Amino acid sequence: MITLPPEFVRTTVAREGDTGAAWLAGLPGIVAELLERWGCVPEGEVLHGGVGLVVPVRRAAGGAPGVIKVSFPHPGNVHEPDAFAVWGGRGAVLLHERDDARYAMLLERAGSSSLAEVPDADEVAEVAGLLSRRLAVPAPPHLPRLWERAAEWEAELLRDAAEVPHALPGRALDAALATVREAARYRPATMVHGDLHPRNILRADREPWLAVDPKGLTGDPAYDGGTLLKTRTPVLLSSADPLKDAHRTLAVFAEAAGLDRDRVTRWAQLLLVQGVFWGRRYGFRRARGGAELERLTGFAEWLTERLAERTE
Repeated sequence: MITLPPEFVRTTVAREGDTGAAWLAGLPGIVAELLERWGCVPEGEVLHGGVGLVVPVRRAAGGAPGVIKVSFPHPGNVHEPDAFAVWGGRGAVLLHERDDARYAMLLERAGSSSLAEVPDADEVAEVAGLLSRRLAVPAPPHLPRLWERAAEWEAELLRDAAEVPHALPGRALDAALATVREAARYRPATMVHGDLHPRNILRADREPWLAVDPKGLTGDPAYDGGTLLKTRTPVLLSSADPLKDAHRTLAVFAEAAGLDRDRVTRWAQLLLVQGVFWGRRYGFRRARGGAELERLTGFAEWLTERLAERTE
């Protein structure tokens, strides 16, 4: 039986309560069953992300390396294998086996280092943009559509603005609402990773970089540029000219991805506004409260206003 990483246990229970604890209790048995069924043996340290356990393995037939990933059962994790199946290894790790009932997959093993470790901000944005372009293929009809969430997002923004103490200026909220309303009308049937940040882009041998942990969505690929900038906020916070660097990141990503820069900027501004409200309500993984949370959310509020100026 595998041993679960203590941090994974702690964060899962903190997030999911008794339901998470019950799932964790059965997780070693699930992994043991999958190892036997898929003909694999464990190899190396058991890893984890925010919601998924990752077990490095070697396949008995041929000895190829891989990983078994088992995610906590949640609607946001349903379409990850669907995305991998559509891409077929083009810009993302290969899907070898899947067990949808257990939210489990046997995947190609990529490297252990990620794009987040690259110090050059332009390289980070360019690699993410080029990968986004490769992943933007026609989407199957059953995947969740970004535009179908527009009404929900609008209601959430208005509710959060009324309920959550914040320092967002009206122009920043108005710009985010305008983007949501535009998203309801823009309906490309294109695959969207949905969480394309640097930690979800890994070095590999088969290709220089491969994407992992997709949400598997349909819609505007510019959404992923917004995700990239949102997750780069802590890096921008230490910049001598954060607004210039933010615009530079968006411009480099948009050019590499073949997308309209203004549309990428609008998604970034919206996702930052949503992030501000989330942080004010719940905190962030790296800052649950106190001065660090205030520093991050205060900076994000400032940045959302500056980005709103470009969308006007």
